[in-house]
Formats: sequence, C-alpha cells, structure tokens
Amino acid sequence: MNSIPDIIDDHLKILFVGFNPSIRSGETGHHYANPNNRFWKILFEAGLTSRKYHPEEDETLLEQGYGFTNIVSRPTKAADEITKEEYQNGRVELRKKIKTHSPKVVCFVGKGVYLQYSGRKSAPWGKQEESIVPGTIDFVAPSSSGLVRMKLDDVVSIYKELTEIIKE
Repeated sequence: MNSIPDIIDDHLKILFVGFNPSIRSGETGHHYANPNNRFWKILFEAGLTSRKYHPEEDETLLEQGYGFTNIVSRPTKAADEITKEEYQNGRVELRKKIKTHSPKVVCFVGKGVYLQYSGRKSAPWGKQEESIVPGTIDFVAPSSSGLVRMKLDDVVSIYKELTEIIKE
C-alpha cells in the first residue's frame, strides 16, 4: 500500500496533520478519503470552506491556504497499528516540515496525534499555550473519524475556532 503525497506549501494558513492515511486514502491517493470520515463536512460546517469538498479535491485547497500531511505516512486500518518507531521517525519529519514551510497554524486532527508529536501527557482542545515550533500556532482538534463519539456539533464548534484564528 502506497503512502499518499503531502499537500504542502510555504506559509499556509493551516497545515492539517492526521495520524496516518486510511486504507481508502492509500488506495485513492487522497487525504480523508474514507466515506465514514467527516473531515470535509466538518471543514464546511465550521466555515473553513465555502462548500463541502470531496477527497479528490484535496489538492485544490492549497489555493485557500490549506495543506495536508500525517505524522506517519503508512496507511493502516487503525491508528493502533502504528509502531513506536514510526511515531518517533514521524515526529522528527513533521517538525522538519513545519520548520521548512512555516504554516500559520498546525491543526492536529486528533488529540492523540498532538500527544505523539509533542510528547506531552495531555492537551486541551484548541490553541495551545506554547507551540513546539516557534512562530506557528499548535491547534488540537478532535479526530474527524466516524469512530469518534463526540457529537458532530461539538466537533464543529472546536474547528470554528480555527476560522477566527486565521482571520487574525
């Protein structure tokens, strides 16, 4: 199974960071391609996009200043299949990407993604007091997976905070 390419550029408004691609994303080559994943619906409902995009359109969001990457590039059925070594390597690579491309906000799509990246034991939802890479804003958002038990409205309300941050 192939990893999917990053969609990244310098000085993005938001770089979205997931755990790793789903099997479906690995098959299609597009981010958040699993039909049960609510990512594209959340972006629209939070006011980050003017309409609900489809995974095949992921690259077009560069024009809006949004990019996509993962802490681990190997597609899996579930995040619990990711090894400690993959997380260690991914953490180093992700920091390099953030330092190189200088996004305004790094949005971690799932608290677990941020905890793996930061090495911290806990984190609140939303903007973090201190970012790992100076000059960027670390933002922790709920996972968009259909397995997440939070109500969609609660998830969307956290993502709405991103809309305000990028307006600043």
